[in-house]
Amino acid sequence: MIEGVVNADHEAVITLPLSHPTGRMLEVEAVIDTGYNGFLTLPAELVADMALPFVGPSRATLANGAVETLDVHEATILWDGQPRDIEADATGGIPLVGMLLLDGHDLSVQVRVGGRVLIEAQT
Repeated sequence: MIEGVVNADHEAVITLPLSHPTGRMLEVEAVIDTGYNGFLTLPAELVADMALPFVGPSRATLANGAVETLDVHEATILWDGQPRDIEADATGGIPLVGMLLLDGHDLSVQVRVGGRVLIEAQT
């Protein structure tokens, strides 16, 4: 089970432990975005600082309809207490959790400031 909170901007936020290639863990605050069909976005500066391995380019259609090419990198996160290798899109924005990362899980959000965000594996 993964828990988070709804912030003052009414965003459902969770903290994801991101594994640095040196082995140390970095806590990343990420917003859940049900309109994003990838795994995770990370700021390009963070991707560069962590020297995450490059996978290749990917085309993405943004909410405003614009099409961009994003760099995709390998990342390892702790997801529900277990290491999980995923693809992370390097962007200029904040970290976003997408639907591929949530696949196989139930998402519950108490939509109010301070409300509980709960992600549970489906049984």
